[in-house]
Amino acid sequence: MSEYTEYLRDVFVRLGPIDLRRMFGGYGVYHDGVMFALVVDETLYLKTDAGNVEDFEREGLPAFEYLRRGKVVRLSYRQAPEALFEDPELAQEWACRSLQAARRGRGA
Repeated sequence: MSEYTEYLRDVFVRLGPIDLRRMFGGYGVYHDGVMFALVVDETLYLKTDAGNVEDFEREGLPAFEYLRRGKVVRLSYRQAPEALFEDPELAQEWACRSLQAARRGRGA
């Protein structure tokens, strides 16, 4: 696990304990068993849905996408704003909105 990925424990300290699980060539970031973020190539992406995607669009934050069989696949994760790495309260706010999006997606 990279220093960057381990550092996310500090970034999300106000949220509470997070689990980091290897997946997609990166890591899934979980809180209370719910995946709310994804780390790929040392970049953090947060879960989005109709309830919070406008926050990311307003900031001009790109969606996570990759190529599969020559086609672009876009997931419902967007790059996290850089400001949250310096502000634990802001990190908690963005993480909570992404957790809510993940829970809505699970029907919880």
